[in-house]
Amino acid sequence: MKRLIARFACLLALTAPAAWAQGSPQLQLPRVTLSAGMHLIQAQVAATPEQRSTGLMYRREMPIQEGMLFVFEQPGTQCFWMKNTLLPLTAAFVADDGTIVNLADMKPQSLESHCSTQPVRFVLEMNQGWFAKRGIQAGARLGGPPFEPRR
Repeated sequence: MKRLIARFACLLALTAPAAWAQGSPQLQLPRVTLSAGMHLIQAQVAATPEQRSTGLMYRREMPIQEGMLFVFEQPGTQCFWMKNTLLPLTAAFVADDGTIVNLADMKPQSLESHCSTQPVRFVLEMNQGWFAKRGIQAGARLGGPPFEPRR
């Protein structure tokens, strides 16, 4: 029995640093497929205060066609910073109809605030440069279920 406990303790000691290397545990979030012109985006949806406050913190990588869509209850001036976020990101501040209001490149682990230029309910974070490489600018329109008229 002592050997079993010792082996378990060794295994835990070896695996715990890997788990903590990512920082706090990431939440399992629902996903939605969005479109930006002919490009498809697989976005994790952060819709609760806890999900939004965790966001993409501590992640070391994100696949090219993936992002995170932050959903707020009502339109407002949304501001983001990058404390504990290790990836360089671009935030697209998005109106209810899917129109990109403005874009902001954000530096990892920075406390600099990046805000929407008008009230929005959505913010889509992608790897930095994703929008620029595809020629997607403010005024472009995203498609997908979150931007369809409510019934």
